[in-house]
Amino acid sequence: MGSISNDPHQIFASWNSSTHFCKWRGVTCNPMYQRVTQLNLEGNNLQGFISPHLGNLSFLTSLNLGNNSFSGKIPQELGRLLQLQNLSLTNNSLEGEIPTNLTSCSNLKVLHLSGNNLIGKIPIEIGSLRKLQAMSLGVNNLTGAIPSSIGNLSSLISLSIGVNYLEGNLPQEICHLKNLALISVHVNKLIGTFPSCLFNMSCLTTISAADNQFNGSLPPNMFHTLPNLREFLVGGNHFSAPLPTSITNASILQTLDVGKNQLVGQVPSLGKLQHLWFLSLYYNNLGDNSTKDLEFLKSLANCSKLQVVSISYNNFGGSLPNSVGNLSTQLSQLYLGGNQISGKIPAELGNLVSLTILTMEINHFEGSIPANFGKFQKLQRLELSRNKLSGDMPNFIGNLTQLYFLGIAENVLEGKIPPSIGNCQKLQYLNLYNNNLRGSIPSEVFSLFSLTNLLDLSKNSMSGSLPDEVGRLKNIGRMALSENNLSGDIPETIGDCISLEYLLLQGNSFDGVIPSSLASLKGLRVLDISRNRLVGSIPKDLQKISFLEYFNASFNMLEGEVPMEGVFGNASELAVIGNNKLCGGVSELHLPPCLIKGKKSAIHLNFMSITMMIVSVVAFLLILPVIYWMRKRNEKKTSFDLPIIDQMSKISYQNLHHGTDGFSVKNLVGSGNFGFVYKGTIELEGNDVVAIKVLNLQKKGAQKSFIAECNALKNVRHRNLVKILTCCSSIDHRGQEFKALVFEYMTNGSLERWLHPETEIANHTFSLSLDQRLNIIIDVASAFHYLHHECEQAIIHCDLKPSNVLLDDCLVAHVSDFGLARRLSSIAVSPKQTSTIEIKGTIGYAPPEYGMGSEVSTEGDLYSFGILVLEMLTGRRPTDEMFEDGHNLHNYVNISIPHNLSQIVDPTILPKELKQASNYQNLNPMHLEVEKCLLSLFRIALACSKESPKERMSMVDVTRELNLIKSSFSS
Repeated sequence: MGSISNDPHQIFASWNSSTHFCKWRGVTCNPMYQRVTQLNLEGNNLQGFISPHLGNLSFLTSLNLGNNSFSGKIPQELGRLLQLQNLSLTNNSLEGEIPTNLTSCSNLKVLHLSGNNLIGKIPIEIGSLRKLQAMSLGVNNLTGAIPSSIGNLSSLISLSIGVNYLEGNLPQEICHLKNLALISVHVNKLIGTFPSCLFNMSCLTTISAADNQFNGSLPPNMFHTLPNLREFLVGGNHFSAPLPTSITNASILQTLDVGKNQLVGQVPSLGKLQHLWFLSLYYNNLGDNSTKDLEFLKSLANCSKLQVVSISYNNFGGSLPNSVGNLSTQLSQLYLGGNQISGKIPAELGNLVSLTILTMEINHFEGSIPANFGKFQKLQRLELSRNKLSGDMPNFIGNLTQLYFLGIAENVLEGKIPPSIGNCQKLQYLNLYNNNLRGSIPSEVFSLFSLTNLLDLSKNSMSGSLPDEVGRLKNIGRMALSENNLSGDIPETIGDCISLEYLLLQGNSFDGVIPSSLASLKGLRVLDISRNRLVGSIPKDLQKISFLEYFNASFNMLEGEVPMEGVFGNASELAVIGNNKLCGGVSELHLPPCLIKGKKSAIHLNFMSITMMIVSVVAFLLILPVIYWMRKRNEKKTSFDLPIIDQMSKISYQNLHHGTDGFSVKNLVGSGNFGFVYKGTIELEGNDVVAIKVLNLQKKGAQKSFIAECNALKNVRHRNLVKILTCCSSIDHRGQEFKALVFEYMTNGSLERWLHPETEIANHTFSLSLDQRLNIIIDVASAFHYLHHECEQAIIHCDLKPSNVLLDDCLVAHVSDFGLARRLSSIAVSPKQTSTIEIKGTIGYAPPEYGMGSEVSTEGDLYSFGILVLEMLTGRRPTDEMFEDGHNLHNYVNISIPHNLSQIVDPTILPKELKQASNYQNLNPMHLEVEKCLLSLFRIALACSKESPKERMSMVDVTRELNLIKSSFSS
């Protein structure tokens, strides 16, 4: 097996001349003829190419190479295996088209090719495999229509072709497959109506067609004629009309997902669906805001296996019936938000003790929060915002120790924040905005070290001082305490909240001076301390916060000179009115000049200025030879100095090997240009779970990539850059050189996984809202602003793309993979060196000038950023096959906005009214804000991805514009 380049489990150690081949691992022979009949090497993390010599195993009936890392094309020679019955190549990295001569394997019963990178169309010749029972081609890049010849596969039981780019209609010939039990076509671009005969295929157990563009209505009697249906998944389409009443007879149905359609009318009784565990009616037009809308919930009490119920964002009215407490004790997720439900929250809801998620936002609930909610020991997310809830904030909140999200904003709650909230040590998001809460902020709030996303107590009646303990919230990103009655000094310890981006303290009674420690908040974007009683001067060091884009200190009692650099140089992002003793600043502020007191002071100042000038000139002349000598010495160095690696603490190969179970395939989470990434468990700086990037040193450029990544990340720190923890440069157990990098593990994987999901998740886990996409865009821009403008030497990333943007558990973006990164100084010192690099990025994301030999530049990164944003908003890769013959993603968007916005935007982020609108004149203000936000983002992306580098928008302007969009959109 010379085509195998990696064999971590030593499978081929037994494959030698001293052992009969019928005893080799993974090989099964016919005992009589001693000929190989089965080859099973599944799940061994093998790398390399599939050998064409396998086509010589003429007795082979089963070939299983699934769950490895094979690349290259599927050998044409496999078409010679005329006895082959089972071919499984799932979950590899195979490329190219499906070989048409595979259809010569006329005895094939199982064909599994899913989870690869296959392209092209499904071969028409596939229809000749008359014995085929199971075909899985899902999670590839297949295009074109589903061939009508598929109707010839009369023995087919399972057809899985989801998560591709297939287009057109479901062919009518599919109804010839009388034995078909499973049909999965989800996440494609299929259109039209379902063939009516599909609902007469009595063997069907699963229909999975979510996230396509199917339309029409569902037949009223469909569930009568599908007696064996267990899973019906058609969410994310354009189905209209009422939900078929025949559903009451679908007695063995387990999963029902009709969310994100245009269904109307009342929901029929579902009480006979005793096997139902998942029900999603999310985002339709069901109900008519009447008292009878929720009657169907009573019937769900008979569904004892229910685990997930979502009826959010419909038009359900009336009150929530007490019988909701009779739902299954296994129920873990209940989504009721975005309706017209009124009345009190029934106390019986507290009987659902297995709930992990409960959302009831944007309704008309009133009265107090039931004390029975204290039984929710497993609850992780509780969202009650934008209702009319009253009474004291309940003390039982402290019992909900698993909470990571608590939203009770925009209600009329009173009383104090209970100190018991300090028990919620997993809380990341706390939003109590716009209530009537009073009293001081309990110190326990500042002991919630898990708070990373939001602390919003604004628009309440909180009083007392802001304690020094606020500095404990080192990881908080947004803190809003505005419009309260807080007083006293703003503590210096607030400078310890090093992750702060938004700090809103306006509309209080803070006195004292502006703490100078605010200057240590290097990631701060918005600072509003207006309408307080602050005195003293504006700390000059605030102008050094390069990310600061909005500063408001209006209506205080400040005095002295206003700085002129950073945010203070842009009058449109600066507000200092109502401070009568301020002077200086940029001319647009129209402040009086700052006068020098006394003639003697002026003479002394002039003397000092002249003296300093003379000293500076002399010092420069003395140091000039030193500068020349250092520059000559640096010219001899490579662009990345190796000693930087040696400064990094290292970890042993044995530790990494043990922490990944021998680099087991089950821990493989991704791959890059120069290696593979594993999830591992290692005790390192308080990190238990880490990501380990193992370099494939056989690949040209891997050594240089290792050095580049170490040097690029060694001395940079930013919340939107992946953090390197350590590295390993050692010898593996085979005596070969081994290099690896260890990073913080990002639980939500890459942005690629979210934009182009390869796995169907019933509750749409992999769907990003517009707000989430906007936050990710801002995160990435912040990272590049830091790399280009904040580092001692600007760093060019050179390979920005969705797979190199990782998301943590709060969906905060972190830019990763610096294997191609360059320092700007190294490019300036050694300009010709860049031309020797074979790869300057990834096709589709790399700017056009790189292909013509230009040096890498910050403008090149801007181009990649622009393409990334276009992909996030359209859902289309820049390498989509539609972009041929001179067409590209930039031009596709440029000619489509503003008039054809709904045709190019990823439909998962558009409100349905905006999807359907031919013009925007009749949309409500919220939808107009969505349109405005999208158009603004598209224009920024187009400005960044212009063909000419000189015409591209700067990252400084990008970050400013993005935050203006965010402020407008959030409000």
